[in-house]
Amino acid sequence: MKKYKYLTVFTLSLLFIACKDDKKIENNSLSIDSSKLKQTYALNEDVSLQLKSDSDNEIDSVQYFINGKKIGSVKTNSVLTYNLSKAKHGIQNIKAIAYIKGKTTETTTKFDVLSHVQPAVYSYTIVNTYPHDIKAYTQGLEFYGDLLIESTGNGEGIGTRTKGKSSIRKVNVKTGEVIKINELDDAIFAEGTTVLNNKIYQLTYKNNEAYVYNLESLQKEKTLPYFKNTEGWGLTNDGTNLYMTDGSDRVYKVNPADFALIDYAVVSTNRGTVPSVNELEWVNGEIYANFYGQDAIGVFSPIDGTVNAVIDLSDLKSKVTPHPDLDVLNGIAYNKKTGTFFVTGKNWDKMFEIRIKK
Repeated sequence: MKKYKYLTVFTLSLLFIACKDDKKIENNSLSIDSSKLKQTYALNEDVSLQLKSDSDNEIDSVQYFINGKKIGSVKTNSVLTYNLSKAKHGIQNIKAIAYIKGKTTETTTKFDVLSHVQPAVYSYTIVNTYPHDIKAYTQGLEFYGDLLIESTGNGEGIGTRTKGKSSIRKVNVKTGEVIKINELDDAIFAEGTTVLNNKIYQLTYKNNEAYVYNLESLQKEKTLPYFKNTEGWGLTNDGTNLYMTDGSDRVYKVNPADFALIDYAVVSTNRGTVPSVNELEWVNGEIYANFYGQDAIGVFSPIDGTVNAVIDLSDLKSKVTPHPDLDVLNGIAYNKKTGTFFVTGKNWDKMFEIRIKK
């Protein structure tokens, strides 16, 4: 979340590489047949793989791999048809190993798997405007009853002039008053937060661990290491499991008991995968997300990462008080009682209750 990125449009070209060592044969004319491939596929599409060679060598068999995982093999040089139902969005690195007279030769290519859904554009109306702590570098936002659970970072090293304190807090949404707060050590940069099973979960940016708090007292009860060495950005839940982001185009589904990885999805539009996925909010089976540096919210599937809609919120920043520490839009909380969303930004002095129009 600390590095500005834009949505990327991938333009892919097929690559043809032949390798050799003492067990391989040189065959520079051997390649994966590009006439059978497209540059971009959708999930669940079939891809047809076959080698193309100008040499007189007879191919005994071919093994095919996608992103290092073997997907099948064929005798001679038959066509291998593979369904991309188990693929994730993004670049697919294809490798073929051909066996010719007891020796092998390899060749590679690439194609992309992207969403084929054109995202809808939702509009919104402002229902209410409320005060918000101008010193709160908002990282996560979620309703618990009529109160907001808000996680803030300390702002150090990311452009703000005034270093704040990372915290977990309960906030009166209508007045902006902080009802209860637990401020963290200066060495900790807190990130996204969510409430699950009457516990508050909070990510850290660089500490590679999450914290579990008592919902009433806000006292820390447990520390859980991440499933791998990564950054913590946004956090939400589906009522059973947690979903976290790390600043990439991935959203990780993790076990709340130990943060073990269950699965992941790669967030994608029909133009490319989307980096810098940030603050998350689970709403009716979909995830609403801030994308760092983008004054918009995206709505995507937690199953495969397909972006189904976007909401342009760029006008909101012009409605808050300008000051040197004013930063980007961040923070989404859905109020089930009213069916409205509460959104704010880092060091914004206002919070907006909006109604999204599909």
